[in-house]
Amino acid sequence: MTQDICVVVPTIREYECMRTYFENAREHGFDLSRLHVVLVTEDFCETDAMATMLEEEGVSGEVFDGTRRQEWYEEHGIDEYDHLVPAASHAETSFGLLYMWAHDRFEYGFFIDDDTLPEPEDDFFGRHMENLAFEGEVESVSSDTDWVNVLHQTADEHGLYPRGYPYAAMDETVETSTETVDDVVASQGLWTNVPDLDAVRILMDGDLQGQAQTRTSRSDFTGDFVAAEGNYLTVCSMNLAFKREVIPAFYQLPMDDNEWDVGRFDDIWSGVFLKRACDVLGKTIYNGYPLCEHNKAPRSTFDDLTNEVAGLELNEHLYEIIDDVGGDAETYADVFEAMGRELAAGDYESYNNGAFFNYVGEHMCEWVDCLDALNGVDRSTGSPEPRTAAGN
Repeated sequence: MTQDICVVVPTIREYECMRTYFENAREHGFDLSRLHVVLVTEDFCETDAMATMLEEEGVSGEVFDGTRRQEWYEEHGIDEYDHLVPAASHAETSFGLLYMWAHDRFEYGFFIDDDTLPEPEDDFFGRHMENLAFEGEVESVSSDTDWVNVLHQTADEHGLYPRGYPYAAMDETVETSTETVDDVVASQGLWTNVPDLDAVRILMDGDLQGQAQTRTSRSDFTGDFVAAEGNYLTVCSMNLAFKREVIPAFYQLPMDDNEWDVGRFDDIWSGVFLKRACDVLGKTIYNGYPLCEHNKAPRSTFDDLTNEVAGLELNEHLYEIIDDVGGDAETYADVFEAMGRELAAGDYESYNNGAFFNYVGEHMCEWVDCLDALNGVDRSTGSPEPRTAAGN
């Protein structure tokens, strides 16, 4: 079997969790020879032990610490873009996207966080691949605030909203219907045990250890669903599969290492941009199963709050800024670049840390240029994009 799946795992400590994912694949009959695992880590971590783990499991893969990432950029002639992937940040998952783009045998990607485990009853890899191939009817969810709470199914019982859900969009009126989909490009699995909440909501839940007193279980998830066109949703990268084609519009935003100290919104904002691109291009983000068990390690909730607070106001307004942008685009790259230009050129002085939007927009445009550079394409000359399939 050809390696057509690239599994990207940002990790500095719990890389051994991947053994459980591999065991889940064996138990459910999923062919591990399809996988190539990219562990994205740092120079101070156990890179040799990580490589040994992959060898012992008989799974193809590579380990990229900071030094090796820099060497990779230079080898591929994109070292001028090395600032797009911040070091020691969850957003370094963007390196995995660059790696995938440089190797066109990978038609599918997975993001897995190192504080998760697969739910034993779910065929983790197999179910995600089934979701990406899904064609048919599925529950479609919308609301009067244009946001869908991915934890909506039992929200009347637990009252939870996930990290990144705008506060102004809460207390929404939810409507459900049935929608026929035929082009799923991303599959978001949800999480049992520790829900993915922001620090403010964790504090309101009475937890000072960065987790949550309220936990989720399998019974909180009653089926798969999509967010209706024109509605946004939070996309968390801890349990996610996607098709290669979305990479131009799926840059994990540059968090943590910036002068505004904005962090913790890399996957959230990338999900906002991807949903806008999907709506323009007629694609679908599928949500629900397979579930993973999220075992977030205890840490100060106030540390998380410090990392999040600089971007909280911006998060309230991001989707409003890009909601009508790029509507005539025909490719992911064009939609993404249109959104990037909108952010780069805007005046956001009225927001706390508003200039960070300009910074993000500039990085988004550079992301598109970087992908072109990887494939030897100069968009300024009108050269065609490297992949000719519609939407790529």
